[in-house]
Amino acid sequence: MENQIGVIHVSMEINADFKGFTCTFELLLGNLDRSVFSETDPSIIEKCLKEMGGEEDLMLFEVLDHGNLLNIIGSPKNAKQYVLGNPLTAIEMTRHDIRAGLYAPLRVFVYETDDQLTRIDYDKPSSLFGQFNNPNVTTVAQSLDKKLVNLIQEAESMAKYLNE
Repeated sequence: MENQIGVIHVSMEINADFKGFTCTFELLLGNLDRSVFSETDPSIIEKCLKEMGGEEDLMLFEVLDHGNLLNIIGSPKNAKQYVLGNPLTAIEMTRHDIRAGLYAPLRVFVYETDDQLTRIDYDKPSSLFGQFNNPNVTTVAQSLDKKLVNLIQEAESMAKYLNE
């Protein structure tokens, strides 16, 4: 079975340099420590995960330096993919529809254009998770829409302030 879905793709130019923005963005996010999952007591895991959350209760799962890959052909660029989210937020969705796990955690791509502008691309969570037609999942996804915007705006403001 195949279904066609509509995804809202967000692409924005921000008023901050790539390095300043990405450093600030990474500092604002909490960091997922996967060793917490070796704990056997679910209440301890939940407590630890709550403590790991950063700005907007989001945490960094991984950073993929796509721009550095271009070193292979001799033309590196500034481009990073961020894998971010919160396992507790994912649980809120996947407990209602396990398929929500396809899109959790989220992906955000930050890159520098040829004319030195910093751009951010991501797929709006509510459009990804909305396909499941579950109001419980959709409500959480809509909150993620807001959290991403807030996080990006905060990182942009801080990066601009630090550059002044």
